[in-house]
Amino acid sequence: MELSNILNELEELVEESMRVPLTRKVLINEDRLLDCLDRIRTSMPEEIRQAKWLIQEREKVLADSKREATRIIDDAKKQVDRQAEESEITRQAQIIAEEMIQKAEQIAFEIKQGARDYADDVLSGIEKDLENLADQVKKGREELNGLKQAG
Repeated sequence: MELSNILNELEELVEESMRVPLTRKVLINEDRLLDCLDRIRTSMPEEIRQAKWLIQEREKVLADSKREATRIIDDAKKQVDRQAEESEITRQAQIIAEEMIQKAEQIAFEIKQGARDYADDVLSGIEKDLENLADQVKKGREELNGLKQAG
């Protein structure tokens, strides 16, 4: 801010100085002018240093902001990828589960069918045995009836 004050003082010096008639020129006190210029030179490096510092700080803030934005974007991409992967895993698990259910239903159907076929075979065997027994009973009765009539 000192530089700004010195420049204001220099401006006042020009405004307060005597004018050369019929021209736009002014007569300035040389000592005061040189004193202002010296003070400008000595304060200028401080002002420039402060300006450079401000620029560096701004660049640091911008760089930090860019890094943070990149990190946030990367995190978001990873989360989207993870969710997509989890979604894909879930979809695959559902497909596998449906296939397992279909296989289990097929196996259950085959077991039921096998049990029915086995039961039918057993009953068919029993039926044949019963038919044989019925034939033997019938023959036995016929023999008894034949003996009854002969005797």
